[in-house]
Amino acid sequence: MRWVGQSTTTTVPVPQEALLPLSGLVRTVRTPEFAGITFHEVLAKSVLNKVPATSSMPFHWTINPYRGCSHACVYCFARKTHSYLNLDTGLDFDSQLVVKANAAEVVRREVSRGSWRREHVAMGTNTDPYQRAEGRYRLMPDIITALADSGTPFSILTKGTLLARDIPLLKQAASSVEIGMGISLAIIDPALAHAVEPGTPTPKARLELVSRLRDAGLPCGVLAMPILPWLTDSDEALDALFGALAAAGASGVSAGALHLRPGAREWYMDWLAANHPQLVGRYQRLYRGGSYASKEYRTWLSGRIRYHRARHGFTSGAQFFRELQPGTPDDDGASPLTAPVSRPHTAGSEPTLF
Repeated sequence: MRWVGQSTTTTVPVPQEALLPLSGLVRTVRTPEFAGITFHEVLAKSVLNKVPATSSMPFHWTINPYRGCSHACVYCFARKTHSYLNLDTGLDFDSQLVVKANAAEVVRREVSRGSWRREHVAMGTNTDPYQRAEGRYRLMPDIITALADSGTPFSILTKGTLLARDIPLLKQAASSVEIGMGISLAIIDPALAHAVEPGTPTPKARLELVSRLRDAGLPCGVLAMPILPWLTDSDEALDALFGALAAAGASGVSAGALHLRPGAREWYMDWLAANHPQLVGRYQRLYRGGSYASKEYRTWLSGRIRYHRARHGFTSGAQFFRELQPGTPDDDGASPLTAPVSRPHTAGSEPTLF
């Protein structure tokens, strides 16, 4: 595998009980280049994941070359999946990463079967395929090639600017199969982005990636999610966000409110208590009904999103991304041309609806 021959690499034993469900484990690796991160290399038997028939997703297959993510986004909905490995959904999710080291060869074998119907495959639906580890393992180029060679359409959603490495390959793939490209970017304030998404490329770098993809003739929608209540949901913040995305050339934008699933909820609320303790009570009331913000808040935010999206020339909410994230509330019929209004939960007063 790709760590072989690096003098800085050492093999470190991992407590067996922590990774009991992890089949195919070959070795566990640490290197000073990725301080604080442990990689668990596995040989996967299958890489194409069938989406449950009950799912509302517009695709039936996904590929996730990695489990866990060094982007370390405090709100990441995928955190819960680490509990299936007997690892915690906080620091372990950020630092104990599973690498499907043979992903590309398994994908090629799976899409070469006579039974494969060349259905759309989505990547980036759980953890980011272009997180920092991809710079070392280089799994994506061969996966892209395997899909394109088999005539399989695919899409990629990422925060990782490492995607730029594969633009020539993506252009080549787009000549033979339908592909979709999406960048996840909802926070353009660099200080807030660093606090909430400490392992991600800067907002400026991601905006530049959008422009590079568009200049290369590739479609590039933006998933502007999550919008954080009381932190990024003001008209000033939304106007700045949609203005920056328009200037970068995004071909569509879908946006929606933060949702807090188990695993992510605890981690995000701990972060909120440490950084914005005055908001903890408000969030508890806003999300008292479960993983999603109250219907009143989502309806209000939807109107603001539609207004700012139309104001900056976006005619589409990027249906793919709206369906990719269940609960994204920008299709509830609110008028896109409603004039700016104050939030019903103005700072300094107790919210009445939330």
